[in-house]
Amino acid sequence: MKPWQAIERRTFLRGLGTAVALPWLDAMQGSVARAATLAPAAGGPPLRMAFLYVPNGMHMPDWVPHNEGPLGVLPPTLAPLAKFRNDITVLTGLSQHQGNALGDGAGDHARAASVFLTGEHPRKTDGSDIRVGVSVDQLAAKHFEGQTRFASLELGCEDGRLAGSCDSGYSCSYSNSISWRSSTTPNGKEVNPRLVFNRLFARGESSQIALSQAQRDHEQRSILDFVRDDAKRLHGQLGQGDRRRVDEYLTSIRDIERRIDKPAEQLDSEGALRRPAGIPDRFDEHVHLMGDLLTIAFQTDATRVATLMFSNEGSNRPYPTLDIREGHHSISHHDNAVDKVTNIAKINYHHVEQLAYLLGRLKAVPEGEGNLLDNTLLVYGSGIGDGNRHNHDDLPVLVAGRGQGFITPGRHVVYPQGTPLMNLFLTMLQHVGVPCESAGDSTGTLPMLTV
Repeated sequence: MKPWQAIERRTFLRGLGTAVALPWLDAMQGSVARAATLAPAAGGPPLRMAFLYVPNGMHMPDWVPHNEGPLGVLPPTLAPLAKFRNDITVLTGLSQHQGNALGDGAGDHARAASVFLTGEHPRKTDGSDIRVGVSVDQLAAKHFEGQTRFASLELGCEDGRLAGSCDSGYSCSYSNSISWRSSTTPNGKEVNPRLVFNRLFARGESSQIALSQAQRDHEQRSILDFVRDDAKRLHGQLGQGDRRRVDEYLTSIRDIERRIDKPAEQLDSEGALRRPAGIPDRFDEHVHLMGDLLTIAFQTDATRVATLMFSNEGSNRPYPTLDIREGHHSISHHDNAVDKVTNIAKINYHHVEQLAYLLGRLKAVPEGEGNLLDNTLLVYGSGIGDGNRHNHDDLPVLVAGRGQGFITPGRHVVYPQGTPLMNLFLTMLQHVGVPCESAGDSTGTLPMLTV
């Protein structure tokens, strides 16, 4: 194959129970034009959507930029995004009215997560008769089902059950899920990076996958060992730029493998090195791994729709690496106590640091005329505004990426108070081709996203 000859977008490096999809390459130009994609530009990279959720609201004085318009000096919480200033858009004034009590009493955390992507009020129950709306990620996933290996990926960094009571008579499914396949079916999120890794790269008969996994476990082999012959054949057939991209991509896969193996490098009762469970002890390392896996999934077109919950809504996770032993939820009820306000600001800042890591990973992947971040719409936010007030208006929301011209970043856009957050999501859905006139409690599309 000459460098100028197209190869199929669905090219895989294959081995025993293994298939490693390739990233976007110059040699793939033209192959995508024959298939339906999310991309507005025929023959170019597809467009992706990601929704990142953080719990317990925000310390809003440290979140909101001082001025509307071009982003200058970022407020304290957003400071880690300084080098991505021209890749983000901060949106102020958006709300999720359906997160309010509306006669149901307490339960703001359960409502915050469940309405974030649905825009519909959840039925107050801790039994099996749960009900809320279909989430926007699943509307997109259903519309593009069959075009990618996975319709969507649901990721998280804190485990949580989907039954029982978690918040004032609301089912745990409401607090622990933002993705809803149907009005009565939440999507369980995967919190173990190892299982996500295996899901992305396992392929073939179940017996082959099991044998491959057993060899990797017993012999401490890399998944790349199983596709080495295919990789060598491909390497000699690509142009110089594509060879470099493939080498960097395979190196990143091996790096993820090593980091997944690292958390539990310890001996079993017989003195043999056992493979780890895959979940790091440190929160930041956990988020980094999930962000790397999300990047791989987008880069290889394994999926174009993903959600990632940093923690469950109402999470009381402590942050020992920040010297914070008290739980996040407890601190969010700070009543303006100086020490608690200081600590909640630290947690908010730490979360945004993890967002910055992911944006850096996406932006480092060249794709088409730009990079992977340029071809992504990534929403970061919470279903609670100020964690101390439990309000569901004036939510902390930003969009990263350009969405292939859908949005003009580098700005702070202020909307009238009470503007439905679902208007943003409706506009995004329509941009990627989902035929819908409304989503949740949307009242129309959102203006001023481009200039």
